[in-house]
Amino acid sequence: MGTTDTGIVAGRLPPAEVEANFADLHAPLTRHEALVESDRCYFCYDAPCMTACPTSIDIPLFIRQISTGNALGAAKTIFDQNILGGMCARVCPTETLCEEACVRNTAEERPVEIGRLQRFATDAAMRENKQFYRRAAPSGKSIGVVGAGPAGLACAHRLAMKGHAVTLYDAREKAGGLNEYGIAAYKAVDDFASREVDYVTAIGGIDIRNGQMLGRDFTLTDLTARHDAVFLGMGLAGVNALMTEGEAAEGVEDAVDFIARLRQSPTKTDIGVGRRIVVIGGGMTAVDAAVQARLLGAEEVTICYRRGKENMNASEFEQDLAAAKGVTIRHWLQPLRIVTGAQGTVTGIELAYTQLVDGRLTTTGETTVIAADQVLKAIGQTFEPMGLEVIGLERGRILTDAEGRTSLDGVWAGGDCILDGEDLTVSAVAQGRDAAESIHRTLMAVASPAIVAVA
Repeated sequence: MGTTDTGIVAGRLPPAEVEANFADLHAPLTRHEALVESDRCYFCYDAPCMTACPTSIDIPLFIRQISTGNALGAAKTIFDQNILGGMCARVCPTETLCEEACVRNTAEERPVEIGRLQRFATDAAMRENKQFYRRAAPSGKSIGVVGAGPAGLACAHRLAMKGHAVTLYDAREKAGGLNEYGIAAYKAVDDFASREVDYVTAIGGIDIRNGQMLGRDFTLTDLTARHDAVFLGMGLAGVNALMTEGEAAEGVEDAVDFIARLRQSPTKTDIGVGRRIVVIGGGMTAVDAAVQARLLGAEEVTICYRRGKENMNASEFEQDLAAAKGVTIRHWLQPLRIVTGAQGTVTGIELAYTQLVDGRLTTTGETTVIAADQVLKAIGQTFEPMGLEVIGLERGRILTDAEGRTSLDGVWAGGDCILDGEDLTVSAVAQGRDAAESIHRTLMAVASPAIVAVA
């Protein structure tokens, strides 16, 4: 179908063009390119890039290993701290984490490309299916992990290393969480999320049970009775509503659902898009949805955000990427109502201009209407605590201590579902990994209580 068609239709672009549009955002480094890039590193002794990495990967060490031709050694250095280092190399906002802290920014205003070097090393290990870790002798302990996303997978892998038996329960049909369902398709091509799950679980001792939802198929009481410990890493399942007139109209969709459908489509050509699309929100999800709508053939895509550019959660790199792909970003606009036509389908969206007055966001009294046949909502996700009535919550998230322990004995949590969740894959990995260490220490202390000397 041509781009003059109105409404939401599939096939706006030829299949070959769609395939080219959804190719790797960043092409992998060749061996020569990796060697050249690694030579730019100063190998700082007190490296600020390590401090900026939530998983504390020894970045100077793995880059030095690449520079000496030891890509597999570099991969082990990465995986020691972040077993999902391959995906993090693709999706982490390195421009606001390790690369922003790189001292090369001062000298050249261009950091070492840490993310692409990390991908070079981890891809080498996965390509050869090089497994660096073996399970310890069986401990006889069983741990139930709810959620097979980054936090749950990192937790499960570390526990399996310690010799524990792990059962992963996930509500979806496939494991991977947001890595599988929630990121732009051009950031992780060739079914990478699924292949990474296979790589991580190849250590053994991890049983994945899909289609199993806490609060629907089992209770927390069931888990605590069945396992010696429980880790909760189910992420955020709910989506914030616009709370505006016409939100239920045909053509209005949650951006996370739009992205998930794209992620699960083998060709992308079966995913319908409008000719003119408005995306509401200012985070990474909004950018991912907007850019992919353009890549599918939408003619006009506009992101509307209620505050200024500096307040957007999407990084400057992501905002620039959107602009480069033809997305218009408009600030200081807040949705008022969805405009619909005679058939009840979307024809536009009315928005109010906003401003800050004494530090508070308010409307100016002026409004505008943007024509659209599709509206994607990307105004944040929420935690749905179904089945967690006995767990301590604060501000709608699970409350944990520094080791990930919840208010319920024998239950830990990590990732986006906890109060300090940061909506970053790498942070979720760190929390899952550290909770696993805490679970292991606790279980082993119970199994082998300290002997107290009697005077």
